[in-house]
Amino acid sequence: MDFVDVLFPVNIGSLTYRCPDEFIGIAKPGMIVSAPLKNKVTKGVIVGKSLRIPGGEIKYVRDVHGSTPILSANMLDLLTWMSEYYIAEPGLILKNMLPKEAFTRVKQRKTSNKLHTAWPVHSRRGTVPKLIDDGDGIVRRIRWSLQKDDYRTFLLQAPSTQYEYSFLTEILDYTKGAIVLVPEVSTLNNLYPLLSARFGERVSLFHSELSSGRRSESIERIISGKSDIVLGTRSAVFAPLKEVALIAVVHEHSASYKQESSPCYSGRDVAVRRGLIEKSTVLLSSICPSVESFCNCSSGKYTLLRPAFHVQRPRVKIIDMRYAKFLKHHLSKAVVDTVARYLKKNGKIMFVVNRRGHSTLRCADCGYVAECPACRIPLVFHKHDMSLRCHYCGYTLRKIPESCRRCKGYNIELFGAGTQRVQEDLESLFGMGILRLDSDRAKGRSEMEDLIGSASAEVNRILVGTKLMTRRLDREQKFSMTAILNTDLMLNIPDFRATEKAYQEISSVTDMTEPGGEVFIQTRVPQNYLFKGLRDHAYDSFVREELLRRKSLGYPPYSRLLLLKFRSEGNISPKLSEIAGRITGGPEILGPFATKNARGKNEFKLLMKSSLREKLHEAARIFVEAFRNSKGVKIKIDVDPFVI
Repeated sequence: MDFVDVLFPVNIGSLTYRCPDEFIGIAKPGMIVSAPLKNKVTKGVIVGKSLRIPGGEIKYVRDVHGSTPILSANMLDLLTWMSEYYIAEPGLILKNMLPKEAFTRVKQRKTSNKLHTAWPVHSRRGTVPKLIDDGDGIVRRIRWSLQKDDYRTFLLQAPSTQYEYSFLTEILDYTKGAIVLVPEVSTLNNLYPLLSARFGERVSLFHSELSSGRRSESIERIISGKSDIVLGTRSAVFAPLKEVALIAVVHEHSASYKQESSPCYSGRDVAVRRGLIEKSTVLLSSICPSVESFCNCSSGKYTLLRPAFHVQRPRVKIIDMRYAKFLKHHLSKAVVDTVARYLKKNGKIMFVVNRRGHSTLRCADCGYVAECPACRIPLVFHKHDMSLRCHYCGYTLRKIPESCRRCKGYNIELFGAGTQRVQEDLESLFGMGILRLDSDRAKGRSEMEDLIGSASAEVNRILVGTKLMTRRLDREQKFSMTAILNTDLMLNIPDFRATEKAYQEISSVTDMTEPGGEVFIQTRVPQNYLFKGLRDHAYDSFVREELLRRKSLGYPPYSRLLLLKFRSEGNISPKLSEIAGRITGGPEILGPFATKNARGKNEFKLLMKSSLREKLHEAARIFVEAFRNSKGVKIKIDVDPFVI
């Protein structure tokens, strides 16, 4: 009789069970089994033979499901690595690695094409992109890597998103067994029709918004080999493909690849690790790659692909708001005049505003801005229901204050501009309807799809939207002119990556502007190196400047970060400070910082920084161990945090 270790999709480690004689030779690592857990029979996965037999009563495996493992040996290695790297229980990793449908697999229904024809983006035409100009031979370099059947990671710095998609489609022509990751479900709207038109049923979708039945169908198609191209969001990196030749990460710079809940893994980084384990080719691609990936090319860890393919770009114009003439408080005359010129040419214009709602409320006497009592961030005025709202925790003030909370004065004014105010002012200037794209307009999925569909209608000549909504637009839709109004909000967030993220967001907007069109950026700090890089389309020089600044401050890629978040009703700051003081020779520890989370609960943060990851892990485990028996304290560990 053998003993096996079984892992369940719950927040614990593996448990040892007896394997009955009838299952010996059948039960293999990676297979799904049923075994008793907490007075009920639960499905888990065998992770291997037990190396040591625990004392006491050992329960029996009740059943073995299927004839082949659901997780390969390589995937079990990946699971072990993730558990160690992200300091998370293996069972929690398994829960993220395998959807619940994998544990309740049913026989595939006879639905043939139904999985694909039901995808809602089919109102858009799936046109195969034009073949790229491969005069510099970068496609051949990827093909050579695929034939070598060995690990290598490439970073494609694409001149445009269309080129990025075309390059990927070309590479997939030479690939058997590929995982293609995109940062958000909305990105599938642009990429899925292209791949489906070219590769048909070889493509299976795999993401969280699929229904349970469709996710089951996808799993069956992938395991059976009917689909060897898996397209999906972050979790698709765990797709149970038997052979993985290529893992592609589209828009690799996106923050959406980082999971916010535990385990806080990065889909991009896990993709690179799976590529190493599977001995696969990994292709990271972006029009503006992340600073960390760019740096990995300099060190030789990745291979940089920079096509010589020339793309005509829009002209980027920086408006200095300190000296510009205004027609409205937030609309410069240069921007308004250019809009009028393009409207005469039947052009299409997009305004990007980094705040929904109408405006904020400010005291003209003392400058105080009405803020959320919990989060201490400005409340936003929503004109349609005359309320003030916190866009972080949801706090709402239904009655507008008549006097200033600080100086008690009555000189209250509307300050700044959100999407509602920009829409209102543009309608008054041009006497036409303006389509507004923000989450206040679209609460559900169907409303969102209708709103995005309206954006392509000819009647809607001017669009006003937040950066989150404009990201969802069809990438084939181009604008004659784009204006980014409150750019400085991107730079004023307390994040060492703020400038990099601003470059990436604005580059994405620029990519949606016609070649030869115009992009206007309004700012009060035009001397910032961000704007020189954007104006000259000089990403390399921007990254060099960014790296110099990060090196002087000791931030990634010149150090490693680990963020600990403690949720507690009581004040645990003194205890955190006391524990931090006992850690000698370890990482630099910043904090604790007392804050409120999105639900208004007390949260205490510690940021740890070191050039050695081992020191970060050791220190994190000391904090975790100190609160192991504290029932009122919840701890979240974020290795390589993207948001601090």
